[in-house]
Amino acid sequence: MSQPIKVEKTVTINKPAEELYRFWHNFGNLPRFMKHLKDVQVYNDKRSHWITSGPLGGSVEWDADIVEDRENELIAWTSIEGADVDNSGIVRFQPAPGNRGTEVKVVTEYNPPGGVIGDAIAKLFGEEPQQQIGDDLRRFKQLMEAGEIATTVGQPKGG
Repeated sequence: MSQPIKVEKTVTINKPAEELYRFWHNFGNLPRFMKHLKDVQVYNDKRSHWITSGPLGGSVEWDADIVEDRENELIAWTSIEGADVDNSGIVRFQPAPGNRGTEVKVVTEYNPPGGVIGDAIAKLFGEEPQQQIGDDLRRFKQLMEAGEIATTVGQPKGG
């Protein structure tokens, strides 16, 4: 049995927890800032289906259940049996010190399939999970604070 890969990332966003929680809890919004996430289909208030980009242009899919949901505070989930990649996690929304908005903390664990370790998950998703979640949270911050995600696409490169 391989060790699960655990990733923790936190970002402070200058918006109230209620607004961030509400946006995140509408899982259909998540592909707007999670680069590898292709689609989330919500079946009911507990179960949803997730599709991410996989290796060689393929997809990785799983169903997940919300195991704890505290309005404006946290959402916790776990994949159900038979997932391509077993995963679980929690996203917390806490007031930041000094009235500086909300701290959004994501903690997620992946169990690599077939007993493979470390790099396999990174290869599966095309980069390090730590980096990926950090980038996703930065895009979430931009989207919530500025209403859009800054991009360099189409901008001239320095030489």
